Amino acid sequence: MSSTSRRTFVSSGLAAAGLLTFGPAFWRGAMAAPAKLGDSPYGPLQPVDQHGLQLPAGFRSREIARGGSRVGSTSYAWHPATDGMATYPTADGGWVLVANSESSSRTVGAVREWTGGVSAIRFTPDGTVASAQRILGEPSRSNCGGGPTPWGTWLTGEEYDGGLIWECDPTGRTPAVARPALGVFSHEAAAVDLERGHVYLTEDKRDGCLYRFRSAGTLADGGLDLTAGTLQVATGTGQEGVVVWKDVPDPSAATATLRTQVPDARRYNGSEGVWFADGAIFWTSKGDNSLWTYDVETAVVERLYDPVTSGNGTFLKGPDNICVSRSGDLFVCEDNSDLDFDVVVLSYGERTVAPFLRAVGDVANGSEIHKGSELCGVTFSPDGERMFVGSQRAHGGLGAVYEITGPFRDLPAAPVPVDPGAGGGAGAAPAPAPAGPAPVPAPPAVVLPVVPPARTPPVAVEDVDAPGLKVRVPKEVGLRTFLEEGVLVTVVTDEPTSVTVTVSTGALGQARERERPSRVRPRADTLGTRRLSPRRSGVRLVHPKLRSVHVGRLERALAKAGRGRGRARVRARVTVTARDRRGNVAVATRTLWVVPAPKGR
Repeated sequence: MSSTSRRTFVSSGLAAAGLLTFGPAFWRGAMAAPAKLGDSPYGPLQPVDQHGLQLPAGFRSREIARGGSRVGSTSYAWHPATDGMATYPTADGGWVLVANSESSSRTVGAVREWTGGVSAIRFTPDGTVASAQRILGEPSRSNCGGGPTPWGTWLTGEEYDGGLIWECDPTGRTPAVARPALGVFSHEAAAVDLERGHVYLTEDKRDGCLYRFRSAGTLADGGLDLTAGTLQVATGTGQEGVVVWKDVPDPSAATATLRTQVPDARRYNGSEGVWFADGAIFWTSKGDNSLWTYDVETAVVERLYDPVTSGNGTFLKGPDNICVSRSGDLFVCEDNSDLDFDVVVLSYGERTVAPFLRAVGDVANGSEIHKGSELCGVTFSPDGERMFVGSQRAHGGLGAVYEITGPFRDLPAAPVPVDPGAGGGAGAAPAPAPAGPAPVPAPPAVVLPVVPPARTPPVAVEDVDAPGLKVRVPKEVGLRTFLEEGVLVTVVTDEPTSVTVTVSTGALGQARERERPSRVRPRADTLGTRRLSPRRSGVRLVHPKLRSVHVGRLERALAKAGRGRGRARVRARVTVTARDRRGNVAVATRTLWVVPAPKGR
């Protein structure tokens, strides 16, 4: 999304939904001791309601959208497998809710439907659904987590080995744009620290890493430049303590998967949701049922919730999406194989973990609506009055989105002091650090005036200057031409660079996740690669050829595609990586269609 596109978008009256700002001292005071199982600040859960949910007294649920059904009175059919979500205020006092679809594809009759993407619902100020639409479609797929940006866009992550981050306009007025500079890997979620120019990224793998993208500068509209910068990975001994950030040598993953490129990278088992709250990064790892926090000032990681010390090691299982409410409380979705699963609240003031919402999937407990599902995408309306949460496979696998209203807490209470002598001995919890001044509500979203379309060049930060890169790829290539001559890729750079061109596809097969064998993902197969050594700037013609080992599989995939009503073709992705002599990297991707060889060849 260009600077001009962003500026047009901001002037339309949307901005990122910010509820409160909290300084680092606030969070250090809040988390002076590990969180433990306790009573919810909202009280015990009540009996199951008509939507198969249990909520505290005074709270109500409303189904907003259901997979395969029209949204409200609109003509738009909601996507299946809802996942990450966020909201954005509009100039009229309403808001837009965006939601990922973590689906790959399904075939209804001869029609292939849904490969992921993002949908959006616009609400009037009183909460009525005004419209709904799709804001990102093919070629994006398997859209799992994501994150809102302070300049009012949505970053959606593709969760497979060749996955990208796409930046989306919640209004749908400007097309979504892939951001390969943020790395090519199995993306989960993203959180933006605008002040420092960083984007934090999680990876849902058993040996996954925590990444940080350092933007090359800011654009005229105040947003970060996501086209150029440095991708880094957290390193250090163990999982806690001081982080040393090291550059990822090849963010395009053309030479090796990202998580294998830096040997001393820290490993987090199945990282999921991530959230930035002015001075602190929070994220979850479902493989070991933990919550983590990273202080951006001290560069220290601490385990915020440890199942071993929580008082009940089986309470929080499979923590997934996460968000911070206006009260400073952390809300965490569960993704596990239990019959019932929760949205858990980690209370700021009391340092306790307790259930806030429970989705019931066992008829013995009152409902089967959420059988085999998981909770996801927890977020709040811009004013903090309404919670939105998805049940990914509710109603027999279709999924649904719910709105929760009730007496949500406002400003946080003061942290509960920790008794230095509690428990005695060396294992006693330390006294909390000073909490600092009370948090102040963020100002309401401001509708910015329309700015002339002039673009201010990115401002260099720490001598990060990626090479300029332009790429041209034909719309399609015949199978035989691809094998014998290669596909013509035109690369233009503004300085001497080495160039790597990789052609890959996810259409030749699927692979089961090691962590969750019941879930399959498109398998990323490299069809061909070509590398050129550094030389002068300018135009270079590259011809990556199809590896012969893939010819038979591509022919079968093309034959299968031709049996439907559509044209026989297979989608591939061309990834171009240009690296200058200082190690700065620029990455671009293009879509290429592989078609059958002409008759007679």
